[in-house]
Amino acid sequence: MTIDTPTPLLGGLSPQAFMRRHWQKKPLLIRQALPGAEPALDRAALFALADTEGVESRLIERREGRWSLRHGPFTRRQLPPLARPDWTLLVQGVDLHAPAAHRLLSHFRFASDVRLDDVMISYATDGGGVGPHIDSYDVFLLQLAGRRRWRIGRGKQPALVPDVPLKILANFKPEHEWTLEAGDMLYLPPGWAHEGVADGECLTASIGFRAPTRNEVGLEVMQRMLDGVDDDEGTATRYRDASQTATDQPARIPSRLVEFAADAVRRLVDNPSSLQCALGEWLSEPKPQTWFEPIDALPGPCAVALDQRTRMLYDDRHVFINGESFDASGRDARLMRQLADARMLDARAVAALSADAWELLQSWVFQGWLRADVRADGC
Repeated sequence: MTIDTPTPLLGGLSPQAFMRRHWQKKPLLIRQALPGAEPALDRAALFALADTEGVESRLIERREGRWSLRHGPFTRRQLPPLARPDWTLLVQGVDLHAPAAHRLLSHFRFASDVRLDDVMISYATDGGGVGPHIDSYDVFLLQLAGRRRWRIGRGKQPALVPDVPLKILANFKPEHEWTLEAGDMLYLPPGWAHEGVADGECLTASIGFRAPTRNEVGLEVMQRMLDGVDDDEGTATRYRDASQTATDQPARIPSRLVEFAADAVRRLVDNPSSLQCALGEWLSEPKPQTWFEPIDALPGPCAVALDQRTRMLYDDRHVFINGESFDASGRDARLMRQLADARMLDARAVAALSADAWELLQSWVFQGWLRADVRADGC
């Protein structure tokens, strides 16, 4: 799929047209977005994942009008009976554990990878849901199995129901209502109130796109920049006040020191390379509790593919992978960017890497970030 090619995934729109007309602007209902698609996960596999340490899962129930929320992991016996209505199991980050869910996420790479968050899959019995709420991120709601009724409306009154462990809207006023069947999908931009209720047993995938706040970005980037500061006493510029006169206000902070501090902060943030590295390292940081399995070295130039848990990005001067940054230029930079965009490199491209780049690739293999692409000939 190219960005100018119409696709059933987006209701006959091209990714380019979708981004222009709907992204961050207005909802879109898409019938049969992925007809006959490979199941991302079935009920039994989802339940098994919810019983796994390090996987975020939540159980939400509504009984006699009262909501409850519990956090996993859950054994099968800790989940309610399938015949009981009004309960939902939510499992986060399924794409990190199930290859089919990771492949599902790949359909949505027409938006920048820095925005792609994860695939959450929910299982619900009849009447199950999480109540009307508002998300602060873009989301595609793909029906995997069964039916779910969605009601949506503009989130004008964000007051919440008190004394409930969920952020449920107190004044939800739906403007549209649809029932989605397997293969149907609903896109919602941030700020749209919505409620999904299962019509019988159902599975729904939420493909979410993170949207960090300005403060979050600033704090994360600044912390990484501070961590990278070289505080060598032999080369660091030290505060001097040789012209300071005697004072009868010894507790007052000198204005010269305030100016010195302001200049230090300006010099820190005015370093474009340091800023870019800090941003790229943060954005490529794997999710918490993500682990990789080290593997043997590549025997020689061979097609390679990024592990499904690996995050790889780049800018004009660097490549970033799993929270680390590397300078890149020339042919190596072009090939590394190709690896980040396609998430694989064929054997010919790998053979064209310099000796230093090949050694770097091998180190990523040792760490489990990269592996031989067994789908390719000769691997």
